[in-house]
Amino acid sequence: MHLPWVLLLLSIGVTILVGTDASITPTTMFTTTNTTKPGCQRKCGNLTIPYPFGIGNGCYFRDVFAIRCNTSYNPPKAFALTGFDPDEIYPEILEMTENQVIIRNTAVTSRCYDSRGIETSYIEGSLGMQGSPYSVSNTNKLTVIGCDEYALISGSTEITNDEKAGCIALCNLEVDQVVTQGSCLGSGCCQTSVLTGWQGFHITLTSLDGRRSFTNQSCSYAFFARNGSFVFGGASDLTSNTSVVLNRIMQQVPVVLDWSASADLSCDYAKNSSTSYEPYACQSNSQCIDNTNMLGYRCRCLPGYEGNPYLEPGCTDFNECAAGPNNPCISTAVCANNPGSYICSCPSGYSGDGKKSGSGCVKNIDTSSSSLKKITLGLGISLGAMLLLLVGWWMSSVIRKRRIKKQKATNFKRNGGFLLQQHMATDESAVARIKIYTFDELERATDHFNEDRVLGKGGQGIVYKGMLGEGRIVAIKLCKVIDEESQRIDLINELVIVSQINHRNIVKLLGCCLESESPLLIYEYIPNGTLSDHLHCPRDDFQITWKMRLQIASDSAGALAYLHSSSSIPIFHRDIKSCNILLDDRYRAKISDFGTSKSISIDQTHVSTRVMGTFGYLDPEYFLLGQFTDKSDVYSFGVVLVELLTGQKAIRSALKEDRSLTQWFLSQMENCRIENSRLLDIVDSQVLHEGSKEEFLIIANIAKRCLNPDGKGRPIMKEVLLEIEAVMSLHLPKAKEEVWPKSEQMVIVSTDSDGFTSSTTSTFYLENSSLSSAEASLLFNAT
Repeated sequence: MHLPWVLLLLSIGVTILVGTDASITPTTMFTTTNTTKPGCQRKCGNLTIPYPFGIGNGCYFRDVFAIRCNTSYNPPKAFALTGFDPDEIYPEILEMTENQVIIRNTAVTSRCYDSRGIETSYIEGSLGMQGSPYSVSNTNKLTVIGCDEYALISGSTEITNDEKAGCIALCNLEVDQVVTQGSCLGSGCCQTSVLTGWQGFHITLTSLDGRRSFTNQSCSYAFFARNGSFVFGGASDLTSNTSVVLNRIMQQVPVVLDWSASADLSCDYAKNSSTSYEPYACQSNSQCIDNTNMLGYRCRCLPGYEGNPYLEPGCTDFNECAAGPNNPCISTAVCANNPGSYICSCPSGYSGDGKKSGSGCVKNIDTSSSSLKKITLGLGISLGAMLLLLVGWWMSSVIRKRRIKKQKATNFKRNGGFLLQQHMATDESAVARIKIYTFDELERATDHFNEDRVLGKGGQGIVYKGMLGEGRIVAIKLCKVIDEESQRIDLINELVIVSQINHRNIVKLLGCCLESESPLLIYEYIPNGTLSDHLHCPRDDFQITWKMRLQIASDSAGALAYLHSSSSIPIFHRDIKSCNILLDDRYRAKISDFGTSKSISIDQTHVSTRVMGTFGYLDPEYFLLGQFTDKSDVYSFGVVLVELLTGQKAIRSALKEDRSLTQWFLSQMENCRIENSRLLDIVDSQVLHEGSKEEFLIIANIAKRCLNPDGKGRPIMKEVLLEIEAVMSLHLPKAKEEVWPKSEQMVIVSTDSDGFTSSTTSTFYLENSSLSSAEASLLFNAT
């Protein structure tokens, strides 16, 4: 059987910590007897009435501080006469302190129901103090007693209007549960704080569930009172009726109010605009303090003074020395009082402030020692200190050098130094090819890795421009910190592979440094940046011409052909892209970044690795099978050819229909096959008038063949190189035709997989051409 929440509500009594009326001990506001204006009643019952409050005409500072002492009670009780709304409410004053007034609680909101759940009465509690020197203190809390009841308290200040706070009391109790005595735990009650500075409040109470089934008449309550002035009762209150609960709240739970000398004036304004109607309240030897939570001000005696700061003649000096043995000076010191302060004097032969809370008095050191002893002692201490400093500096230097040496050894091991040593042990030529630099050399070369020296940042690290001791300009690559074995292998792999390469179109590796936290690789300096920068972020004063683009394509194709076919060990680059093609001072291409490269044996056709590369350049066949071949580099080179031809990025803008440059290019080539006149639509407008349509068509077909999804259908890099050089020959100066009389015309015919055929008639100067006769003859049959 469940006990209705109504009975549980009646079981929640309020046990007052402050006890009955007689137990509320009045608090004296000031420390001396001059608390009340001379000739006025000083006490009302057990309560002392301090000025600016007062009983009777002329005994208070202003009307709002008038107090009525009702002698019909035993003992008499004090009531406030004005400052509250409506005027007929005269709250009983229980306590008065330096800045607070505590009144009896009458602002209680209640809602009562009968056994059928029908509301029988509803009373709203409120307290108004607008325009008075009183405001709600933050030591009060809103408390709700009931089940499924929502209380809302609203108030306002002189500055803001209609501020609100509220809480909900919920219940889910059973008949055998016992209500223990203590604070509100959230079941059957709730509490919340409100903002300070309110000049009055109004409390409403609402039932969340509407009508209920009741077995007895009951009420819910919401009231505003001093925090900690009550606790919730226990099972002994089960028999309490609603009037008992209400009486406890109203009679024994106080409300705390802050007060100030003025309701709406600041210290400066009150002092400068004092009138007989609104006089400045603070007297001599007192300080004015602006309220922080409301308008108005209050007064306080200066440090070292006591009395009533509102009552003439003001605060008087407090004689600290009159306390006898309890004065603030130690027993051997003499205490002398000053206005607002005091002085403790030590006896002769002693020094210090003489205060109990300070250094006290200390006997002076004997001054009769000879000057020679002082000088000797001083020199000894000085020399000893200097010796200790020197020894300490030497030891710290030795320790620092050992720590640096140990750290360098740790870095060398972590950065793959042992792997490099193993390789050098099996390949003596690597010792001559790879120069080992110290970290100090490279730090000086880069001006301590100054941000102004940064040439670029990428996935493999940061590249700085540096100058070595002999005056040589170099590019210093600060790799990322190595944490995994695979990263260590990739770094040594790049060192070994690049050190073996000697080709004019491949960036030359000069050396390395493995003793720093991050490994450092030193390359030759390539001054004109990357191909990607010039294609996609061109300068207004310089453009890459069509002839230069053909030369860059030829240089890059030649470097890849060398890596695939002419180096001692075939090498797959695995990350060909326009960002990794650098341009030297003559804008000739050099391939860089061999961090992911792989060398293979001559009889190998592919390497099986985890997929690595850059989206937009990645061979789809490699992506699916995980097998990288020389044709994978051919595919990436095909994307670079399309960039050179169209001037667009490998990953196009998100606003465009085809984000992949490869897909867009192949679809455009299909359109060109159907309608040949549309070829020029895909060519970069910057070079459209520098070459012929036949040249663009040949380069487009070379790129299309390189981008064949089937790797077996792609040409090798030597074929690509020969076809590009054939197109380049069309741009040779005509004057050279007389120098090279031995020439031969040939027609380059290329047919794509869709049967789209193009032809170009070119003159090749075989005697001095960079092409061999065998290579030139190969062009006749190129398809």
